Amino acid sequence: MFESSRRRVLQAMGIGGATAVAGCANAPTAQDRTEQRERMEQAATPEVDRVAADPTDIPDPIDRDEPAEVDVELVPREVTAEVEDGVTFDYMTYNGTVPGPFIRVRRGDTVNVTFRNPEENTMPHNVDFHACAGPGGGAEATMTAPGETANLQFKATYPGAYIYHCAVPNMDMHISAGMFGIILVEPEDGLPEVDEEVYLGQHEIYTDKEAGTEGHHKFDMASMAAEDPTYVVMNGESYAMTPDKYGAAATVETGQTVRTYFVTGGPNLTSSYHPIGNVWEKLYPEGSLSTDPQTHIQTKPVAPGSTTVATMDFPVPGNYKLVDHALSRVARRGCMSIVTAEGEDNPEVFNPDP
Repeated sequence: MFESSRRRVLQAMGIGGATAVAGCANAPTAQDRTEQRERMEQAATPEVDRVAADPTDIPDPIDRDEPAEVDVELVPREVTAEVEDGVTFDYMTYNGTVPGPFIRVRRGDTVNVTFRNPEENTMPHNVDFHACAGPGGGAEATMTAPGETANLQFKATYPGAYIYHCAVPNMDMHISAGMFGIILVEPEDGLPEVDEEVYLGQHEIYTDKEAGTEGHHKFDMASMAAEDPTYVVMNGESYAMTPDKYGAAATVETGQTVRTYFVTGGPNLTSSYHPIGNVWEKLYPEGSLSTDPQTHIQTKPVAPGSTTVATMDFPVPGNYKLVDHALSRVARRGCMSIVTAEGEDNPEVFNPDP
């Protein structure tokens, strides 16, 4: 009774036929896209000061030797915030941030997910965990209309850093509006110790105005279909993790090691992930933690729907820019974060005035 009622509600909201509850399986029609865009534009979404996730808001490494049950609550929140000063956009988020919360479990853990879609939302939402071995990664089980709550339980059977994302039929729109994040499944033996960990997520924002045009930007379906974004950003906003915005993604001392967890939400563009003035000392491609890391990598392609785990060292002080090496995205569309290293100069390694 509840399932058939839910399907009728979701159909009435314009997300396709009854089988659309399966998440990724059905493509939206043009009418579906138009109706969802219009609902977003008409909604009185709450305004918030910030959607950019704190890149250091990461659970501590797991120090237990046995599997456990881990409770996770995800709440899709539709909010309006600034992409850059004077430019607002209607975001869709998990728990109010882009990317969504960093979820950390251990291989063998049982993950208990509570997925609560608040009544004030205008859209159906769900979540597809790439770390979940099951139909749709849990998308069908978590499909909810506003006012509904769903529960999902799965076992984390393989280690690695995996994306999770919304997977309704209009998934590209929902991901572009901010609905993606990382779930890290640590190996049984854990990860090598580092001094600092940083969490960054890149995605594209498609709007009906050019970048920098003041005022409210509406979501633009045609630009998304053409894969021509207005902004390409890390952590939801233009140049969010820089000293001129919310501060550097991390501030460390020379000689320390930072591990970055990086996810490309997309929905369309591959990131060429690069640390300017540095290399990735150790890099786990596609977020795989069951293979040996690559070493001394300058630039790593990270496709939409994938991740990488990479470390960097700091022999000399300065600002180290983490960018997409498709550099027009850096110069013109907002795609850059900074890690600051403080300490004594080391002219044997780097001498700017010999």
